[in-house]
Order: sequence, then C-alpha cells, then structure tokens
Amino acid sequence: MTKLLVTGASGQLGGIAIEILAQKTAKENIVAMVRSDEQAAAFDAKGIATRRGDYNDPASLAQAFAGIDRLLFVSGSDLENRMAHHTTAVHQAQAAGVKHIVYTSLLKASDSPMPLAADHKATETLIAQSTLSATILRNGWYSENMLMGLEQDLSMGQHFGAAGEGGFSFASRGDMAEAAAIALLGGFDGQTLELAGDTALTMAEYCEILSEVSGKPVAYVDLPQQAYHDALHNAGLPEALAGFLASTDAFAAQGALFDDSGTLSRMLGRPTTPMATVLKDALAARG
Repeated sequence: MTKLLVTGASGQLGGIAIEILAQKTAKENIVAMVRSDEQAAAFDAKGIATRRGDYNDPASLAQAFAGIDRLLFVSGSDLENRMAHHTTAVHQAQAAGVKHIVYTSLLKASDSPMPLAADHKATETLIAQSTLSATILRNGWYSENMLMGLEQDLSMGQHFGAAGEGGFSFASRGDMAEAAAIALLGGFDGQTLELAGDTALTMAEYCEILSEVSGKPVAYVDLPQQAYHDALHNAGLPEALAGFLASTDAFAAQGALFDDSGTLSRMLGRPTTPMATVLKDALAARG
C-alpha cells in the first residue's frame, strides 16, 4: 500500500485534492496533515486519517512524514517565513525517507520576474539538490483570485487594474487540485509542469464575461501601476497587499501569467474549467 500525505490539508487546494484522492484511491492510503483538533475531527468524520504537523516544529514534521511514500507539498501561505518553512519541510521529508514529493510552485518560476516567484524558485532548487524524486507543478493564476473583488466590481460597474492587454491564463482551484492529486498518484514523476487554463483572458475580456454572466455591465479601467497601487491603498488595503496586487497586474501585462501549453487539460483529460463557470458558481452561492 502506497501511503500518501497532503500538507495544507485544511486549506482550499489541499482540501480539494484530498476529496479527489478519496475518489481515486482507498481512503486508507491517504493522510491529511493538520494543526488543530478541529481540523483533525473534520477529516476523521470523512474517514481520512490525520497527522499533526507544523512547519515551525521540525519534530512534528518528522513524525508526520514517517512511513509516507509520496508527499503533496502545498506551498506555504506565510510569505514572511515561507522559505524557512519550505526548507524545514524538504529536509524533514528527505530525512523521513519520503520517496517522492509533489510541490506546488508558480507558473514559469525559474524565470518569472514576479517577486512571488523567488521562494518558489529557491524551493525548486532545494528539492533538486535533495535526494527526493519530485514532480514540480507550476500553477498559474487561480480563477478564484478574481472573486476577491467581485462585489466591488459589480457594485461599481468597473474593475480597476494595471494589466493592460496582458493575458491571464486562469485555471480554477479545483482543476489545479485535481492535477495535484493525479501527480501524487503517479505518472508524472521527474517532470516540471506549467499548469494554466486553456483560454487566456485580458482584463477587458474578463469584464465582458462578468457582465454577461451577472447581467450587470462591468467595464475595465486600466491604470498605471502606481495609480492602481494608490487606489487600492486609499480604499483601505494594507500597503503590502496593495503593492503585491499592483505589481502582479504589471507583470501580467508583460506576459508573466500567460501560458498556452495546454499541459493542465492534458493532465486532466478534459478542457479546463471556463471562467464563466467559476463566476456562475460564485454568483449562485452569493444568492
């Protein structure tokens, strides 16, 4: 029996990956890494075993990874401490004798100009220098990232940005999680895969889709990067978040979030989920 462990199991990507794994393999093969009693209880109710693991506690990771054959390492969300956490996780996985690691990286991480790519590139290098066999999943921009501004876009009838004519090859979190589950089960070992949606959208095209799905006209307003940053900050976003969002759009204008390889749909054996579907589902849940 091959033992599979998913880190970040209570997060959005990890949680979906476990649901998909449970449809593709026996639940007895799956372990969810959690940090609290509440998280453990939620998985116990679904018949999924759990182990405690905290990136700040190497000993806990040693115990969590013991006897694990294949590890889905979902990149950490603590941007300030992420590289330290990733280093600990890779070292502990190697020490525990994990045979294969599947790591969720960023689209074009090796040469991406985005600041967000730095930790991913360093983690890929760390894994390559270890004794671990690996699959690197370079995930593109999630469709669900657009939902953070959905209410404001609809209420104002405008979506502000600094992406110009840059194309975002959006893919749903569910599609990315399914690809992660497929890779964890095997078949893509040793590969680095650029994962993105089948259809790239400019922000103007995104607004056209949102307008059609919602029945409310939403126009794209393109701003210089600094002006977009200032608008976000003046609207109440923290300085760091405003800077991150503005720079992301600016890099997208240069093609940093565009990919037309079709790798994700080939992994899934079907077309990727359209943005219109993600928006329809979000609007239906909104009521």
